[in-house]
Amino acid sequence: MITYDKLWETMRKKGISQYKLIKEHSISAGQLSRLRANSHISTHTLDMLCTILDCNVNDILTYIPDKK
Repeated sequence: MITYDKLWETMRKKGISQYKLIKEHSISAGQLSRLRANSHISTHTLDMLCTILDCNVNDILTYIPDKK
């Protein structure tokens, strides 16, 4: 499973709100909803977030192996 918990912390550290992502960077509310739900997002969205936040993908997401 991939979680986006780190995204919210990185956004806080960089001073970028969800509102700012929507209004100034054209990230859709639907994308943010998928991120909050740890749903699937495109690599294009990951690339955009890394560019906006000036960070690496490991500052946005965490991979947690499924328990078998």
